[in-house]
Amino acid sequence: MNLKYLAHYPEPVQQQVRELLEQQRVGELLLKKYPKAHAIRSERALYDYVVDLKGEFLRSSEPLSKVAWDNALHVIRNALGTHTTVSRVQGGRLKAKREIRVSTLFREAPEDFLRMIVVHELAHFRVREHDKAFYALCTRMEPQYHQLEFDVRLYLTHLDAHGALAWG
Repeated sequence: MNLKYLAHYPEPVQQQVRELLEQQRVGELLLKKYPKAHAIRSERALYDYVVDLKGEFLRSSEPLSKVAWDNALHVIRNALGTHTTVSRVQGGRLKAKREIRVSTLFREAPEDFLRMIVVHELAHFRVREHDKAFYALCTRMEPQYHQLEFDVRLYLTHLDAHGALAWG
C-alpha cells in the first residue's frame, strides 16, 4: 500500500502503519487518542479561534483579514490549510491583507488536528519555508506539533484506506 502522507517517515514506521491498516486498527487508535471533535463549526468561530492563537504567539504580525473553511482545499491543492497575503496600494500606503483557509475535512475533527493546521499556517506569517526556524516556531506555539502532524497524516492515510471516522 502506498502511504503518500507518510512517505518521508522511516520504513519501520511505514511498515507498522501498513500492519495497522490491514488490521483496520488505525481508526480505533485515533478515536481512542482523540475521542471528541471540536465545536468550531462557523467561520466566525474559526476566525475567533485563529485570532486567539495569533494573539497569544504572534501579536506583532499583521492582522488577519479573513479565516474560512474551504471545501476545495484537500481535493484541489492537496493542502489542509493555506495562508495568503495580498498587498494593495491604498492611498499612498501599502496594505497587506492576510487570509487563512482550512480544509472543511477538519470541521468535524479533533481540536488538536485543527490547532496543528492553524499553527502551521500562522507560522508561515513569520517563516516562509519549511525549515528549522519554521518548525521551531510551530513547536513553540504547539509543543506536541510533530506528534500532531504525524497523527493528522495517519488520519489522512486512514481516510484514503477506510473512509471518515465518526468523532464524538
